[in-house]
Amino acid sequence: MSERAAPFYCPYCGDEDLRPSPEGHGAWECASCNRAFRLSFLGLLAKGLRHDPVDEGGTAI
Repeated sequence: MSERAAPFYCPYCGDEDLRPSPEGHGAWECASCNRAFRLSFLGLLAKGLRHDPVDEGGTAI
């Protein structure tokens, strides 16, 4: 995964007309609905991958 992943759609109106905001890292502006929002990565879940005990090979869920 790249360090700067870009959103494809506005989380408010669903439009694709997004631009990086001068407010800083992870901030975006939607030209369609005139909203600004910030995206951030919080971290990995502690669970990780689980293995099914019935399946000897284990499967990712």
